[in-house]
Amino acid sequence: MLLETRKMLDRSFTASGVLAIVLMTAALVILLAPMFARGIGAIFFTGTVEHRRLMMEKFERGSRPAVEAEVASARAAREPVYRMMADFETQLDAMPSAERRKYLPSFKEVKKSIQTLLGPAPGTIRPMLMRDQFGQTRWDRAQVKLARVLYREEWDYSHPERGSVKMLKPRVNDFTGTSLEPMFTYLEKNLDRMLLPVKTIYWQFLTDESYDSHFFGGIWPELLGTFYLTVGAMLFAIPMGLIAAIYLTEYAPENTFVSFLRTCISTLAGVPSIVFGLFGLAFFINTLGVSQSKSVLVGSMTLALMILPTVIRASEEAILSVPRTYKEAALSLGAGRWHTVMTIILPAALPGILTSVILAMARAVGETMAVQMVIGNTPLLPISLFTPTSTLTSEIVVEMGNTPFGSTWNNSLFLMALVLLLISLVMIIAIRRFGRGRLA
Repeated sequence: MLLETRKMLDRSFTASGVLAIVLMTAALVILLAPMFARGIGAIFFTGTVEHRRLMMEKFERGSRPAVEAEVASARAAREPVYRMMADFETQLDAMPSAERRKYLPSFKEVKKSIQTLLGPAPGTIRPMLMRDQFGQTRWDRAQVKLARVLYREEWDYSHPERGSVKMLKPRVNDFTGTSLEPMFTYLEKNLDRMLLPVKTIYWQFLTDESYDSHFFGGIWPELLGTFYLTVGAMLFAIPMGLIAAIYLTEYAPENTFVSFLRTCISTLAGVPSIVFGLFGLAFFINTLGVSQSKSVLVGSMTLALMILPTVIRASEEAILSVPRTYKEAALSLGAGRWHTVMTIILPAALPGILTSVILAMARAVGETMAVQMVIGNTPLLPISLFTPTSTLTSEIVVEMGNTPFGSTWNNSLFLMALVLLLISLVMIIAIRRFGRGRLA
């Protein structure tokens, strides 16, 4: 009976373990699938002629004769739209004032929407903002903007039990009998000729600088900022943390002061990150003057202080887990204390030390608030340690709530999250391979 009970418990434990793995895998798929589906749209999409013109003008990519030929073809297809609008403006000038006031507000909305869809009309002054110099660069967003040209939103309040209901009314009804009426049908049927959509793979999104507050370009500054900040923090924190752990385990006497010191280190590991950000801003910049303003160097030093308690405590536990017989055997053979630590204890504790490094690195990569306080949130290339920049995490936090869901930049933020995950995985694999090499 006892044997049967043991077998049943073993099977139950095995089933529970398999179920836990399945649930974790399902949760991971549920988390990553929408992120991947949204983010991949920043690289693989249907680009319009406006995108190819942008790439040629700002990045010198593509065949200039081919792009110029496409632009000429698109302008020829757009010419009837601009002609009908000009004819309507002439007709509008000839109308009585009362009739003109009836058409004018709706016509201004149509004109603005067409400029957003197709870009500025030929012969007009080139806008100052880059976002106003081009039409829609992606076909899916162009169709959204076309719907705003063809329809206007109205709210129906006639059903109190349902509240307000959004309704779409065709704008063509506002211009029945005018020279602008045929334009709406023409736009709907010929949008592909005016924008020339083509399947596009924009790998340069990962290596291009951003333009016009991320309306165009890529995420290269944030990518570099994240990498520099994380590596800089690890370069500061790992040596200091490892030396402190060695001292506390092998050299420090067991007294009240050392116990108090360990308590302080454990407490610092749980301090909110914003406190470290305030400290870095006040101490490194305002007091020490390490940098004249927010910079990568100050950010690295602040992050190093934040992850230092994690490195110390985890490394200390890894060193203490090494059997004391190793140390006693080395000392009995005549090895010095420092030689024993470096050649016997540290190699044996290396797996645990690497775990502390991975935990610290994960916190450094994902940190947002402290980073934003000491390096700024400027999407500039970090050309030196004393320049401000931005990171993937801070950009996601700042922009995600301010971008329309499904927009180009919203998809880019999802891709940033995927890139952030890949950076973490690459660093973890590199650290583990380094550990295996050292152990071998």
